[in-house]
Amino acid sequence: MRPTITEDVITLRSPVLAGMTDDEFFDFCRLNTTVHIERTAEQEILLMSPAGFESSSVSGEVYFQLSAWNKQSRLGKVGESSAGYILPDSSVLSPDASWFSLPQWEQVDKEQRRKFLPLCPELVVEVKSPSDRLKTLQAKMLDWLRNGAQLAWLLVPETETAYLYRPGQPEPEVMQGFDHELSGEAVLPGFRLRLAELR
Repeated sequence: MRPTITEDVITLRSPVLAGMTDDEFFDFCRLNTTVHIERTAEQEILLMSPAGFESSSVSGEVYFQLSAWNKQSRLGKVGESSAGYILPDSSVLSPDASWFSLPQWEQVDKEQRRKFLPLCPELVVEVKSPSDRLKTLQAKMLDWLRNGAQLAWLLVPETETAYLYRPGQPEPEVMQGFDHELSGEAVLPGFRLRLAELR
């Protein structure tokens, strides 16, 4: 097994790792809590270093605003960066913030709720850290959409740029400047992410 290192990501490829069940992969992640771990649809294991403070702070603010809205609306569940999702293409990804509706939650049995959830959130938010490659994150946003996300936001704090992804749109909408708000549209009715709070 030879790891490939790009950005701050180590990619592991091995028949043994590729043969892990979802439960075995969950246990693997629990045994290696010092790194952020995801699995691609090709069964590659991605090891990522923890986020720096600024990226973590931005992600935390997004999670806070989502949670405050959800506490009022009671329409779904909010996840932060340690929440993992088993997607239809068999990848396991963990966005920086996410939201999914109560009907999705109700379809997950109580035992599975303690592990990675076998669903795709309706909203996913990824925050670019200085060491991330923009093209890698943009490809990841398309993966989210292919797996069922209804709205996906890629936030780039260093340039104050927001990329808004929606199903059926070949290119994301680009919003420049964090003086704006992002609408949850029909996916999260009434939710507005105040980008100025991310500065």
